Amino acid sequence: MPTYKIRGIDVDFPFEAYDSQLVYMEKVIQSLQQKCNALLESPTGTGKTLCLLCATLAWRKGLGGFSTGMGVRSSQSEGSKSDVSPSQGARSKLPTIVYASRTHSQIRQVIQELKRTCYRPKMVVLGSREQLCIHDKVSLLRGKTQTNACRMLCRKRGKRTCAHYSHVADYMKKNPHLGDEPIDIEDLVNVGRRFGPCPYYVSRELHKVADILFAPYNYLIDRNLRKILNVDWNNSILIFDEAHNLESLCADAASFDLPSWLLTACISEAKNCIDLSISRREESNDKSQNPDNFAILKALLLKLEKRIAEVPIQSKEMGFTRPGPYIYELLADLNVTHETTSMLTNIIDDAAVLLEEENHNNSKGTVCRLESINDILHLIFRDKGNAHAKFYRVHVQELEASAADGLKGKASRTLSWWCFNPGIALEEFHKLDVGSIILTSGTLSPMDSFALELKLEFPVRLENPHVITPSQIWAGVVSAGPSSCSFNSSYRNRDSVEYKQELGNAIVNFARIVPDGLLVFFSSYYIMDQCIGCWKNMSHANSTTIWERICKHKKPVIEPRQSSMFSLSIEDYMAKLKDTSASGAIFFAVCRGKVSEGLDFADHAGRAVVITGMPFATMNDPKV
Repeated sequence: MPTYKIRGIDVDFPFEAYDSQLVYMEKVIQSLQQKCNALLESPTGTGKTLCLLCATLAWRKGLGGFSTGMGVRSSQSEGSKSDVSPSQGARSKLPTIVYASRTHSQIRQVIQELKRTCYRPKMVVLGSREQLCIHDKVSLLRGKTQTNACRMLCRKRGKRTCAHYSHVADYMKKNPHLGDEPIDIEDLVNVGRRFGPCPYYVSRELHKVADILFAPYNYLIDRNLRKILNVDWNNSILIFDEAHNLESLCADAASFDLPSWLLTACISEAKNCIDLSISRREESNDKSQNPDNFAILKALLLKLEKRIAEVPIQSKEMGFTRPGPYIYELLADLNVTHETTSMLTNIIDDAAVLLEEENHNNSKGTVCRLESINDILHLIFRDKGNAHAKFYRVHVQELEASAADGLKGKASRTLSWWCFNPGIALEEFHKLDVGSIILTSGTLSPMDSFALELKLEFPVRLENPHVITPSQIWAGVVSAGPSSCSFNSSYRNRDSVEYKQELGNAIVNFARIVPDGLLVFFSSYYIMDQCIGCWKNMSHANSTTIWERICKHKKPVIEPRQSSMFSLSIEDYMAKLKDTSASGAIFFAVCRGKVSEGLDFADHAGRAVVITGMPFATMNDPKV
């Protein structure tokens, strides 16, 4: 394994490094040594993940050895049985590395890269209970309901407890080397299934002593999730891989939408709480919950519903828009202010516990909708002042309710508070004294505007060239199809039969010429469905349809809308590529969908990519 001396640090790299990779690693180390932020652009395929891991871990190793082999030290000798391991502070003050990517499938690829390096830091992947829980009943629940059900079973007081949780301390004591070798979420779940400990709490224990944590973005950006992390942020290193989506993710994390169906569900939950607390008083003289509080909550939500319904909407397209601080006026009418909000959030917390206990007793796994009101209040009243509101817009939109909502014919309204400053989420890391924030992706240019959007200083910057030569790739615009009909994918033109037919015939030609894997991207699921539907019905002169002609050359796979079906479609594509009865496979997918994000279609899996029209945001979208 070659070793390169970069800025005084020996970096072990698994291959002979390209010049662009050495430059990239130098910029990473510079940012870490100078404790400053970095924006690093390096095209897909230039091995940036591997460079990032090798450079960061070489620098970290230079500060002191990794925690591997130490394991998770038990602190039972000090009389505490619940605390399986020392806190971050008990270890030497070496910086923690937090590596974030957008999705778990991207993190899985990063861990594969870590396995290729010679570095073995103590590591852990953080996932949600939805991904890690193996309890036969709790694993079927979702969201806050699952969290509450899990917490109730892990409290020692109840009659029912979670056996998996009680195995954690013992398992960690006997397996101090867990996390020394790279492990993924699936590996943690397998450990739980084979040996009994809860994978979720195993990962929580491991992360107290880990040198490097892998997590999805929202664990860092979302304030509530970040509190759970229990990381010593001082001098820590934050790496955001695939960071080109960071602006929109940060803005979305600081925004909310409150549709009328959700508000209606919250009102009915508040009513349930009144009934439950009254019946408890009558049946068992349990006065722990005051029905008057829930009556106040219900009245307030009804008032909010009425207030939203009274907002004057001139045009359905544009809705009702006001500057961000207007939200305080709207809520002040309901007497919800900085002073009263804590009382309200306490009532909602009590309501959530009451509903959870009731669901637990009836073995019902329903989501507590009221907690979304709490999240909204925390966003609006996040700081003592209202300074952040100037970066927001209040918007009320009216939509015809669909039959699915059970409100057919009635108009439903959504109250939104949209953030237009992604920097609000990231500036908190500055307050936490984080050492370096490294943002990296294949596409970050133009960097000046990107940095301005995020409201952070980025002294270290890099725009790397690609490692392949121009002669190895052809990129171009095909402006017309086989019968010279022009390709205009605009909104006005893309529904015409001529356009779909011409596009189909062009793709037949690509499928015939391109070997192995061919990827075809549409600007939306709707357009993809329309085109494929048209190709299946349109016969050619010799009575074969366009679809049949495509399938003659390549076996087709279509990207599913449901996330749960996604991994099956990827497996299907890879299997069809190996099938020797056809000359490859064709994957029909959507721009900004799952196929287009951070997946590695290496070598034969992606010999050519066709993009049919640019996926611009809808012009009459109120947010735009």
